[in-house]
Amino acid sequence: MPKALPIVDVSAPICCAPVSAAPMGDDAALEVALRLKALADPVRIKLISILLTADGGEVCTCDLAPGVGLAESTVSHHLGQLRKAGMVESTRRGMNVYYRARTDSLDALRVVLDPNCC
Repeated sequence: MPKALPIVDVSAPICCAPVSAAPMGDDAALEVALRLKALADPVRIKLISILLTADGGEVCTCDLAPGVGLAESTVSHHLGQLRKAGMVESTRRGMNVYYRARTDSLDALRVVLDPNCC
């Protein structure tokens, strides 16, 4: 069984200096690792891609499930992991839940990994 990482609140955007600024401390490295761990799944990457390119910026789980070819319950699990990592937000409307990417969190992660990117 793999070793579980410690519980850290990763719902806020990452706040670390770029990895190229100086050697990272343990806490900063853990913050980055937990966010990358949440993204380290092809389905989650695809979900983020769908959310980032969606008209209006948000998509219902009922529309995301066919987009990735999985059951809504499985998609909800993946979106829950992304939400815990602060990568997506959700809004309930009746029986449906709509998700949107948190671009501030994704941009912050990009800057931490490569401040000269893009």
